[in-house]
Amino acid sequence: MRVRMGRVPWLIVVCGLVLSGCARFDDRAGGQTYVPQPQLSAPAGPQPELPEIDGNSATGAPGPGAPRSSVPPPQGCTDFDKAVIATCLDTVTAVAALPGDPASPNALAGERKTGRVLWVAPGGKADEVVKVPVDPAGDGGLTGLALSPSYAEDQLVFAYVTTATDNRVVRFTKGQQPKPVLTGIPKGSTGNRGAIMPLGRALLVATGDAGNPAAAADPNSLAGKVLRIDTSGNPAPGNPIASSRVYAAGLHSPGGLCRSTDSSRVWVTDRLATSDVLFRVQGGGSVGNPVWTWPDRPGVAGCVDGDQSVLVAASVAGNLQSLPISADGSVGGTPKITMDGKTGPSYGRLAGLNPIDSRYAVAGTVNRDGGRPVSSDDRVVIVQIQPSAAGGAGKD
Repeated sequence: MRVRMGRVPWLIVVCGLVLSGCARFDDRAGGQTYVPQPQLSAPAGPQPELPEIDGNSATGAPGPGAPRSSVPPPQGCTDFDKAVIATCLDTVTAVAALPGDPASPNALAGERKTGRVLWVAPGGKADEVVKVPVDPAGDGGLTGLALSPSYAEDQLVFAYVTTATDNRVVRFTKGQQPKPVLTGIPKGSTGNRGAIMPLGRALLVATGDAGNPAAAADPNSLAGKVLRIDTSGNPAPGNPIASSRVYAAGLHSPGGLCRSTDSSRVWVTDRLATSDVLFRVQGGGSVGNPVWTWPDRPGVAGCVDGDQSVLVAASVAGNLQSLPISADGSVGGTPKITMDGKTGPSYGRLAGLNPIDSRYAVAGTVNRDGGRPVSSDDRVVIVQIQPSAAGGAGKD
């Protein structure tokens, strides 16, 4: 199978999970030679040409100021919305934008229920890269994807998954089987969702409490935590406690991790028993008090820090919520709701969210998980990080 990443070939041969515990194994990716890729945060270069979102959608009404013409409804797996880059997937809870030409964005998309990771790009058929065995019962399955902190050199991809016995972090690359990196994260009937994100030379991993709130406060448990690990699953250098992977504690059912361009701010979304919340993560101790609380529980999922605001995907309400960031780095006002069919197009329930560059992000839908799917669901779409004054995502 040949998988392209922009103009760079990317071949991955995969098999099932093996071993248990924190694994040590060869970091080399099949003896390949890699060409350094552009950084995801690079602001320069052409803007994506494909997502010419005009405020219309096959599943929503035109946004304010948008042309009156509408996008035709999907026909089977064919979607006429140019912001849609992949169709007919199943519950896309995790996405990871790939480096390359920003004018032709491409990404990895993870399906929660099947454990499939697919390469997706405009105008192309989704290609299966790997299928990780998962247990999707409750809120488990494949819920997080992240590129390695040194992806340009090692081509590693990390995933957060639920198995029959635990929650764990695995990694894979071309020419190698998926391998466990960190195992033994407690599993329960609920509280299995997790997220993963590169931060500097380390990885941040948000874990659920496995339905046991006491575990989130237990310093000896990996449940209900923000972990900071290296690419082998060990505690990352500089952790609050050198021998511990725990970076912060007190989560319940996290849906997304994100950071500012300069990494000075780190956020995690979480679903508590009575509300949804957004935390700003500080190393050491508890995650503290939420910086924003949603009593209506819209189903917070993936997030993106757009420097001026934090964009949060709502997988129950079916919209994007943009929280303004104050000069001191705190959240400073009521969320602005977009992509709900009233202000901008609607793609239904959104979950995975990851920035392509400073203007655009890739998002996954989960309409096949309790929503109202159209024939082309579930989909991967391109959304705008800073919506225009007219509302919705789209080109200026």
